[in-house]
Amino acid sequence: MPTSESTFVKLSQWDALILESLKTQGWSTEELLQRVQAGNLPVDNSKFQFDYARLTELSANDPMMFEHAARHGYQIKYNTLRGIASWLLLAFGQEAKLHLEPGNESVIAYLNAEEYNSLTAVLSYGWVVSGEHAASPETRSTYVIETLYSVHKK
Repeated sequence: MPTSESTFVKLSQWDALILESLKTQGWSTEELLQRVQAGNLPVDNSKFQFDYARLTELSANDPMMFEHAARHGYQIKYNTLRGIASWLLLAFGQEAKLHLEPGNESVIAYLNAEEYNSLTAVLSYGWVVSGEHAASPETRSTYVIETLYSVHKK
């Protein structure tokens, strides 16, 4: 179990997406934790068709880990390009652009400083986020998210 807020627990990409989807319900962290623990969760009618019972199982199996993830954040164990794009959509309501040219795959996102920090904190090892930070923290900048392998090939 992590001992400080700066240490993140690790979630699967799917569990992270489900958690981010629930965060869009507008509940406080306390209410989210209570609803997950009780299994009092909505039906997901989005394109993802999430089964929120998955989080109830996760919480029952390791309540401290789940609570830490909900309160303080998490790192995703393994990301995919489409998973990153989905995470950006759920976490920030932003449709990212996917570049799927073989050998040059990437996700393009427009992020402010807080969103950039959130994204870089959750990405699994092997991903690089590059771009120029805007002059003010509120202004969005263009960032390219790609694998470390892709960056070294260039």
